[in-house]
Amino acid sequence: MKVSIYVSPKKGVLDPAGQAALGALRSLGFGEVADVQIGKYIILSLEDGESGQAEARVQEMCERLLANPIIEDYRIEMG
Repeated sequence: MKVSIYVSPKKGVLDPAGQAALGALRSLGFGEVADVQIGKYIILSLEDGESGQAEARVQEMCERLLANPIIEDYRIEMG
């Protein structure tokens, strides 16, 4: 089973990489860009199992390692 995890900074949390990219894009003439958030895209390959248990396990992985729930949001797509 393939799992996609999208991790992004929470609203209001300082995102230095996103701000640097925003500044660079604007200096390159892309003034239409209003905001940039830079996060992580993680792909996991899981051995087959019950999808309900797999999702709970992936959520635990996110909470314990893959994301920092204090400053980051994450979204899991099982597929």
